[in-house]
Amino acid sequence: MRLIHLNCVSSCPLGGRLMDGRSGSIFERGRLCCHCLLVESNDGLVLVDTGFGLRDVANPASRLSSFFLSLLSPDFREEMTAARQIEAAGHRVSDVRHIVLTHLDFDHAGGLDDFPLAQIHLMRRERDEAARQTTWLDRQRYRPQQWSSRARWQLHGHSGGETWFGFQGVCTGQGLPQDVALVPLPGHTHGHAGVAIRTASGWALQAGDAYFHHGEMNFERPSCTPGLRLYQTLMEKNRRLRLRNQERLRHLAHGHPDVKVFCSHDPDEFERLSRRALDDQASALQRGFARPLREASRR
Repeated sequence: MRLIHLNCVSSCPLGGRLMDGRSGSIFERGRLCCHCLLVESNDGLVLVDTGFGLRDVANPASRLSSFFLSLLSPDFREEMTAARQIEAAGHRVSDVRHIVLTHLDFDHAGGLDDFPLAQIHLMRRERDEAARQTTWLDRQRYRPQQWSSRARWQLHGHSGGETWFGFQGVCTGQGLPQDVALVPLPGHTHGHAGVAIRTASGWALQAGDAYFHHGEMNFERPSCTPGLRLYQTLMEKNRRLRLRNQERLRHLAHGHPDVKVFCSHDPDEFERLSRRALDDQASALQRGFARPLREASRR
């Protein structure tokens, strides 16, 4: 398994430093990533989350809610979409055989339409809850305009499951690529999951939105920027489960150094793992640096 870390369109939230912890002030827009993974596996290319997609970039008002467009002001650039970065790395979008989703929020599932041959894997409960559109916020975060791929969705978690480092109900098989697992991490959404990938050096766990800031994985003194703490509270479906799963992830990261845990939106984690500046990902690939990216992911 080889991993390539992709930032698939940065979000630029109000609050600046209160959100990302590193902007110059609270009066400028912050910068958060959409951290996706391209996995070169024996089953072909596997994409973990998609970030924003080509259609989101081309016509955001038709696909995304005005609320989140105003709040996050994504830096829509076509070359930063997963499809274009994969092409820049020397692949075709048709080479992506599987997409594994942490959840269906608009900034994780926006690129599903760009991969017409991929089988898409997600938790059954995530599909069910997203389809209900129960609350006003559900209708803002879950965007059926992005779901033309529904006929290719493979749902998991409806029976049984395995144990992975103490996490229960973990999904493998049933069409998932070998050495890839869906790890239930409910709280942010009811059907939220992490995606675990076995590599030559251990496991990588893309924890999605189970947490937002690297400080939350500090075992002795967890911390988070005030803006992201507020945003997580706004978006959570079950606070008790969300905080409990953060605690479990801290123990996992602290007790098992062979498991690399990272989330979807922390720019510091992304830059550390990719060895690239947040917004240089696409240009680096276009300049032919796919090889160093792969080597960095194995360190």
